[in-house]
Amino acid sequence: MAAYLLRRLLLVIPTLLGIIVINFAVVQFAPGGPVEQMLAELRGEGQTMGRITGEGGGEIRTPNALEQRGTGGGGDGPVGNYRGARGLDPTIVAEIERAFGFDKPATTRFKEMILGYLTFDFGRSLFRDRPVVDLIIEKMPVSISLGLWSTLLIYLISIPLGIRKAVRDGSRFDVATSALVLIGYAIPGFLFAIVLVVFFAGGSFFQWFPLRGLNSPGSETWSLGARIMDYAWHMVLPTIALVIGGFATLTMLTKNAFLDEISKQYVLTARAKGGSESRVLYGHIFRNAMMLIIAGFPAAFIGILFTGALLVEIVFSLDGLGLLGFESAIRRDYPVMFATLYIFTLMGLVMQIIGDFTYTLVDPRIDFEARR
Repeated sequence: MAAYLLRRLLLVIPTLLGIIVINFAVVQFAPGGPVEQMLAELRGEGQTMGRITGEGGGEIRTPNALEQRGTGGGGDGPVGNYRGARGLDPTIVAEIERAFGFDKPATTRFKEMILGYLTFDFGRSLFRDRPVVDLIIEKMPVSISLGLWSTLLIYLISIPLGIRKAVRDGSRFDVATSALVLIGYAIPGFLFAIVLVVFFAGGSFFQWFPLRGLNSPGSETWSLGARIMDYAWHMVLPTIALVIGGFATLTMLTKNAFLDEISKQYVLTARAKGGSESRVLYGHIFRNAMMLIIAGFPAAFIGILFTGALLVEIVFSLDGLGLLGFESAIRRDYPVMFATLYIFTLMGLVMQIIGDFTYTLVDPRIDFEARR
């Protein structure tokens, strides 16, 4: 197993490099890069020199202050290709290109980006004027909170419910819960989030829960117990929205996996030997049926952590990684875009390796070393 894990870890390097190379190449052909967006903002102000308010709330002076910004990972065409550059002094356009790092060839920018990634140096955000690492660390607690609690609740609800549906297949309980599962499958999590806001966050009916953020104003001075309760109070509605929108698939996957195992010969043999229904179910069927469930855990966690929570973060004004990545893509903030892509991909690959290792814990008969 150790040799297999080492091979998988070594494969992470070319996989990461390949994903970054492909995305970097695609970005070279994407219109509306960060330089063009900056020039458009300058033209919107009606002046060639002035202040631009960044997304972080700070004011950015151009072009001198741009010299302190990090280089980006994307690309833009020559100065003459910028529609936003029309009417602007070419010297200012060239200065902005140089400050953003787009005066260098694409290969040079890619090499500098990769060398920085080896030490987790992701440069500075082009429009927030802050180190990318600081932005990611700042947003990480929100996304981890949503992803962790939602994934745990989804598994704690879906697995027992799926087992119960398999045992009572075709009963009224199975039919009734299937209707609920169908609703959860058909309606996306962000729509549930809107419904929860309307009913329970002061929309039109009750105001039992807060509408935004993870902390109440002034909670920094509260006691530890009060801060924990306040955090849990803020997490209720976003977590419920993600759980309702995500438990349906896992519930049906669990049910089908158990139904497939229940009909096998070893189950009939175990029952013929006088084993109780509980022992047969959890002592024999559970281990084999859970293989498929474990296989989907890494993808489920990463999906909820970085993608499924995006619109829920927007609805509840939670400033997490999903919202950061979305805004960076809109603004063409290439350092943030590629840094989040790098981290998301790395975590996804590591979670897949953890999933393979968990296989052997659930079923010791699995030996990846024996595979040819």
